[in-house]
Amino acid sequence: MKVKQISVFLENKSGRLAKVARVLGERGINIRALSIADTTDFGILRLIVSDPERALAALKAEGMTVSPTEVIAVRIPDRPGGLAGVLSLLEEAGINIEYMYAFVTKAADDAVVVFRVEDLDRAIAILAEKGVTLLAGEEVYRL
Repeated sequence: MKVKQISVFLENKSGRLAKVARVLGERGINIRALSIADTTDFGILRLIVSDPERALAALKAEGMTVSPTEVIAVRIPDRPGGLAGVLSLLEEAGINIEYMYAFVTKAADDAVVVFRVEDLDRAIAILAEKGVTLLAGEEVYRL
C-alpha cells in the first residue's frame, strides 16, 4: 500500500520547474500529483508520477538532485467532513502527519490525498483496520 514519491530539490529560479516537466514529458512520464514547498532560495518539488523508476533515472541524468520517498495514498469520501474523519483516526493513534497534498484528479466519487507520516506501516495498519481505502502504488500511478 506504499506509493513511491519523488522529491526534487530545485533552486528558486525561473525555468527550473519547467525543466522538470519537460524532462518527464519528453519521456512520456505523466505527473499524477504534485506539491511544492519553497523558500527564497530553493524549493522541494514532490511528485507522484506514472513511472517513478524511469522518472528518477531521467531527472538524475539531467543533473537534478532527486530522492524517492514512500507515502500513502488514501481514498477519502468527497463530502464535508471526509478528510476530518481520516485525520481523526491518525490523531487518535498518535501518528504525526509530516505533510499532505491532494490529487488533481478524482477516483470514482472520492478524493485522493497523499500523506507522509512518521510511522508509515502503523498508519497503513490503522487506516486499513478502520476500513479506510488505501491505494497501491500501481493503482495510483495509473490514475
